[in-house]
Amino acid sequence: MARYKVDITGINTNDLKVLTSSEMTSLFKRYQAGDLKAKEELINGNLKLVLSILRGFNKGNYNMDDLFQVGVIGLIKAIDNFDLSYNLKLSTYAVPLILGEIKRYIRDNTSIRVSRSIKDLAYSIINYKEKYFNKYGKEPTNAEIAKELEVPEYKIAYALDSLKEPMSIFEPIYNDGGDTIYLQDQIADKKELNNDKDMLISLRKGLEKIKEREREILIERYIVGKTQMEIAESLNISQAQVSRIEKNAILSLKRMIK
Repeated sequence: MARYKVDITGINTNDLKVLTSSEMTSLFKRYQAGDLKAKEELINGNLKLVLSILRGFNKGNYNMDDLFQVGVIGLIKAIDNFDLSYNLKLSTYAVPLILGEIKRYIRDNTSIRVSRSIKDLAYSIINYKEKYFNKYGKEPTNAEIAKELEVPEYKIAYALDSLKEPMSIFEPIYNDGGDTIYLQDQIADKKELNNDKDMLISLRKGLEKIKEREREILIERYIVGKTQMEIAESLNISQAQVSRIEKNAILSLKRMIK
């Protein structure tokens, strides 16, 4: 069960109290009579409910501390609006509110927004692929999916890509034991060179003082805008070597500035 544990900074989740049904009823009566300490006890006594919901989001893609705080907001809203006369469990009433707060937070803080129609298409594709596989024992082609769902074939891959998590440009993609290569090293920078004359003069003077190979790689990377892979191919060396030389060149320039 350890893999289902949700770690929250500053909280020992094993020590969290769980209220009995009678304790819950008593506390609600006190809170609804104006006892704010009872509200605090209700919140603390139901934090494990929030944690149980967070297990569904505990895949390394989210900050659990942030989601926990947001989930507690949903719990507080549930406690504030709970009515004992309906003879419901608090958990039955609170779960949709806690989930709603968490999903709203994730939606509002996602850097890339995907339209609802694209997401709906993606889930339709997944459902069709599952049914197709169960019937024929193999995956349908994109052309078959497009025909069944009556959409252009190019939209199939596009819709499925919308469900993927965006990758950080600082994502490590290769390590030879010493030099890590990140995604940003594979991306060419085609922006125009900054026209700041003082910066250009300082850069030119610095480049004149470093090794020829280092100078060549910095010019190719930051002036021409080539990727490390492109430079490696032109110089007939490995990308790891290009990365190492580039880092050394940048360090040399920084020491000159100091």
